[in-house]
Amino acid sequence: MMKRYNLVIIGTGTAAMVAAMRVRAAGWSVAVIDFRPFGGTCALRGCDPKKMLVGGATAADHARRMHGKGIAGETRIDWPALIAFKRTFTDPIPEKHRQRYADKDIDTYHGLARFTGRQTLDVEGEPLEAEYILIASGAEPMKLGIAGEEHLITHEEFLELETLPRRIILVGGGFIAFEFAHTARRAGAEVTVLEQASRVLGPFDPDLVGWLVEKSRDLGIDVRTGTAVETIDRDGGSFTVRAAAHGNLETFQADLVVHGAGRVPALDALDLDAAGVAHERGRIKLNEFLQSVSNPAVYAAGDAAQVGPPLTPVSSHDGKVVASNLLNGNHQEPNYTGVPSVVFTIPPLAAVGLGEAEARRQGYKFRMQSEKASDWFTARQAAEPAYGFKVLIDEETDRVLGAHLLGPHVDEVINIFALAIRHGLTAEQLKTTMFAYPTGASDIGYML
Repeated sequence: MMKRYNLVIIGTGTAAMVAAMRVRAAGWSVAVIDFRPFGGTCALRGCDPKKMLVGGATAADHARRMHGKGIAGETRIDWPALIAFKRTFTDPIPEKHRQRYADKDIDTYHGLARFTGRQTLDVEGEPLEAEYILIASGAEPMKLGIAGEEHLITHEEFLELETLPRRIILVGGGFIAFEFAHTARRAGAEVTVLEQASRVLGPFDPDLVGWLVEKSRDLGIDVRTGTAVETIDRDGGSFTVRAAAHGNLETFQADLVVHGAGRVPALDALDLDAAGVAHERGRIKLNEFLQSVSNPAVYAAGDAAQVGPPLTPVSSHDGKVVASNLLNGNHQEPNYTGVPSVVFTIPPLAAVGLGEAEARRQGYKFRMQSEKASDWFTARQAAEPAYGFKVLIDEETDRVLGAHLLGPHVDEVINIFALAIRHGLTAEQLKTTMFAYPTGASDIGYML
């Protein structure tokens, strides 16, 4: 028998949870569906477990940097113990999420969902009908189209490794590749990053990326750009990776090869055509309200929509926007102004707002402060020479256009710049703010 709901949500990550709770609180009948453990990417397979591994690597790295400066003795990462610590967080999450839905009388379904009509779904043989359907199915590793692609492990599998192999190759030069490279290198692995583009971490400021790459190479991470992987061959427990690099064919040996080349909306299994949901190049065609342009009963949010940056706070924001539009009619558009982004390397790289090239393209007249500040107190007290910034200020309004930071604490400091950009604070207002000293934020006045 067909079960009917006001809203059915495909996915149980951040966007799904936010939308489900808000719509249910308004009295709507709601169901959520997931073929994976409940909780979504961030809590189970992404940012949170990754940050727990980064936390261990950061602690070990800080102790090593302080050797001879008051800290003595061997410091090393016990990988199995670090993974076990991570699981103390991730293992309870699926049941906690399921119980939270149950407490709110939200029905849960475990299985693959696929559309059978404009407002109908099938979940492992169980038919559902809904007034509205929200696609919040997250993202998945993009297909690379290389021979031997099946030998790649995903970021999810990396986060579950019981032991860390000695030689690791990361295919791609984005967030995942650099975060895992820094953690694995601190844990003693030999790490190579192979990126086919001319530079890594494309969305970030090229000067600061250059400083991070310099730091990465100093650590012993082999960063190769202009290197396109063509084949991956397995021989027992090891792999041979062949790549075209600057007109030559190069060969690399590894015990593990990791997919770090980006993610795309997880839509393939949904059969969008059966619902009349228009899509192009792997993305749903949406209007300004995150609603399907061809089927008004369908909305999308978070990584499945990929309208804003693929970040957890954006998923939460999208969930709120969709819930508001469902409850009150289409009236709210997402606002992605001032969304900060962080690469959790050691030290971290952070950015918010416009980059230098984009600000010029948009015709802004701006002043810019940029410095590699290895001699500042923040860097010296942490024994971390990789510290620098680039900040853009609009000459006409004195407002912050963009901030790009590398070094200790910048994953927190970037939030101050995000606040300024989102709410139109001026550089002078930031300068006259009294920040606690000595903290990372107390450097902000000197960056302006």
